[in-house]
Amino acid sequence: MQDLPATEVKTTCPYCGVGCGVLARVAADENVAVRGDPDHPANFGRLCSKGAALGETTGLEGRLLAPEIDGRKASWDEALDLVASRLSETIEEHGPESVAFYVSGQLLTEDYYVANKLMKGFIGSANIDTNSRLCMASSVAGHRRAFGEDIVPGIYEDLDQADLVVLVGSNTAWCHPILYQRLLSAREARGTKIVVIDPRRTATAEECDLHLAVGPGTDVLLFNGLLAHLDRTGTIDRNFVDTSTIGFAEAVSVAIAEAPSARAVAAGCGLDESAVRLFYELFASTTRTVTVYSQGVNQSAHGTDKVNAIINCHLATGRIGRRGMGPFSVTGQPNAMGGREVGGLANQLAAHMSFDDTADVDRVARFWNAPRIARQPGLKAIDLFRAAGEGKVKALWVMGTNPAVSMPDANRVRAALKACEFVVASDVTRTDTTRFADVLLPAAAWGEKEGMVTNSERRMSRQRAFLPLPGEARADWRIVCDVAQRMGFAEAFAFDGPAAILREHAALSAFENEGLRKFDIGHLANITDGEYREFAPRLWPAAQGGEDPERLFADGRFSTPDGRARFVPVRQEGPALPVTADRPLVLNTGRMRDQWHTMTRTGRVPRLAANTPEPVIDLHPRDAMAHGLRDGDLARIETRFGFARARVRLCDGQRPGEAFLPMHWSGQFAAMSGAGALSSPVTDIYSGQPELKHVPARIARERVAWQAALVTRCDLRPTGFVHWSRQAVAGGWSYALTGTETPDQGILLARALLSATGEGLVEYRDRHGLNYRAAALDGAGALTEALMVAPAGQLPDMTWLTSLLASRDPLSANARRMLLSGRAPETEPAIGRIVCACFNVGANQLAAAVQSGCRSLDAVGKALGAGTNCGSCRSEIRRIVDAYPAQAAE
Repeated sequence: MQDLPATEVKTTCPYCGVGCGVLARVAADENVAVRGDPDHPANFGRLCSKGAALGETTGLEGRLLAPEIDGRKASWDEALDLVASRLSETIEEHGPESVAFYVSGQLLTEDYYVANKLMKGFIGSANIDTNSRLCMASSVAGHRRAFGEDIVPGIYEDLDQADLVVLVGSNTAWCHPILYQRLLSAREARGTKIVVIDPRRTATAEECDLHLAVGPGTDVLLFNGLLAHLDRTGTIDRNFVDTSTIGFAEAVSVAIAEAPSARAVAAGCGLDESAVRLFYELFASTTRTVTVYSQGVNQSAHGTDKVNAIINCHLATGRIGRRGMGPFSVTGQPNAMGGREVGGLANQLAAHMSFDDTADVDRVARFWNAPRIARQPGLKAIDLFRAAGEGKVKALWVMGTNPAVSMPDANRVRAALKACEFVVASDVTRTDTTRFADVLLPAAAWGEKEGMVTNSERRMSRQRAFLPLPGEARADWRIVCDVAQRMGFAEAFAFDGPAAILREHAALSAFENEGLRKFDIGHLANITDGEYREFAPRLWPAAQGGEDPERLFADGRFSTPDGRARFVPVRQEGPALPVTADRPLVLNTGRMRDQWHTMTRTGRVPRLAANTPEPVIDLHPRDAMAHGLRDGDLARIETRFGFARARVRLCDGQRPGEAFLPMHWSGQFAAMSGAGALSSPVTDIYSGQPELKHVPARIARERVAWQAALVTRCDLRPTGFVHWSRQAVAGGWSYALTGTETPDQGILLARALLSATGEGLVEYRDRHGLNYRAAALDGAGALTEALMVAPAGQLPDMTWLTSLLASRDPLSANARRMLLSGRAPETEPAIGRIVCACFNVGANQLAAAVQSGCRSLDAVGKALGAGTNCGSCRSEIRRIVDAYPAQAAE
């Protein structure tokens, strides 16, 4: 490697919407070390388990390093020429609506901007949508209905200053752990009350003052009841309502009719009346209240109404635009907000302009000098892939995302990708999606690219390169511009770097704005390349001559024609797909603590994979018993859209009648375990966001006849198994394999995965043909692979063998004799399943610490460090601590 920085580089984390600052350094051995940036106002030096492991994700294993056409390596010129010519030919023959882009919140703002400009401005179609459609589109729609513009009014500092924080549909402790730690610090410092509204008793709910385990989808009823309560108790800010809003009378009338009493709300939401009353009283009596909401609100067929039900309560009390108060949407991706700024959604124009206003369309057309500009919204994500499957979209470019796994009704999406005449994928690695691509384009990854991201509080920060581009990889903005130039749009895409793109983006935000739109970063229109390099995190707007604002709408003026916010009357609707006798469970999906999206980055980090090494489905013990399931059983989960398999995990935090399946597992890490195949494509009529939190399902036990465990240095993709999953471990991979065949057939299937043969392989098979064990060593005498096959439930523990794989040390004669038993010749205490990924602390270590006298979270933290960094493991540590008296009593 050459030209590497000798000092730490300030950059930004590529995971969630918190937007944490990161300091990255490349060591002499080319390993990357990261730590939190103590000067970044989003995190002040803290990083979560995923962010802290970023240095372990920069290797080149699995990377795309050269363009490919139909599976063969190609030059950039050949690949780009083909993409440009096929797009142009498709447009000429079938019109601009036959082409579509599906992009990602992983893109930097500059990448997003040029992709949007090419599609909407010069191809002439708005068929560009983003995976952020699955994340925050309902918030966008709700903001626009209430405020006239997609605005998050508050900033993170409001969490420090609030007296009450209401977390709605947000497992903040896992999904935004740095914000959650900030909130817990505020509670310790000033006694901030925390209310969690979530059907599941999550890690977040375990540390709150009040948990309302609402029935799935009943949020509108709960907040309509709150609005009615505020009206009944005289908590309405009449001056604010009269001078800064319209529509209050109708909204409160609907709310009163829908939710006439706390008792009615409790009955409709499946809650105790006393808990509902306590929440309402807390909200009514606490001026400094922030309501934080996330995917549990957005990912719904009625998500936009849920957003507006929350906003209505803040408008009614005037709790917006001031310190420590306001509705606060937190986003899932690092640049979901940046995508909203540049018009990355199919129904938006750049710079918060709209297809609904012909003046906006003309304005953008004149600024871009784009006479072919799209004049109507394009296809949103669900409709985009449906159109590809029907042959209406004939050329599709997927950038930095994995819809074959992450989209709902994923089987139909895969069929659409297969059916589409021409598919381009630009990405950093091979995914379930890239296998459908006619052309693969290698893109720059985190640490290799330069650009801007905007976090959930509107704070713009830089991602900076500290690694050279590997192989032939290129930045996304450059790939898009190269294609655009070949399509005949050279003048409009003659950018020499991301700073030039930002200057144009900033100039467009200010163009004929005159205060009409809050999004205005015109101050950056003349930023120099040097200033861009040194750019420090800052909030928008940043108008020419303006100051950095903090909270927006403090003056009571909104982005509507009359400057007033809109109350939106909303009604509680039933589920789009109700449960039935045939499908009696409500299936919910979401994130795990230490994983990210479809695991293309985090899945390769052993300490991130260790907490939950294989796909699991959480069930209440009552439901497990009703379906004949036990903890650890392999289950088959079915909906009307598809099926998946996962291990059952009994969980008292689940509401009876509901199940939870993580979203992360793709075909790269498990067989048929993706939540996308089960999820519903039914969408919110206002936002186009699909319902990912409520789909009727049934579950049954898979009758497993045999199991196998394989540890190996090889990166494999098993085939022919009823179920398999794999986990990254130090030195290689650990595979769990399962089948319904007889054990002797299972042995044949599993044995075929071994790379060693003949004299290099030591084997044992019992005389009944039910158990098989094998191991292989390299030339130096170190373990390269080990396989154990046994009837279901009879596998030996693989901890010792996994540790041998990691060590790469030659085995002693005694160890060689014990290999096929799986038992270490000298017993060393195993640390157990990893609980704290930040400090690699296992469950057995925690239990030992508790037994030795550490009887609190603080005591455990002081002894082992566990739970003292991002804190996302605190609830699990508490359970181990709380279990000690019961264990001692036994």
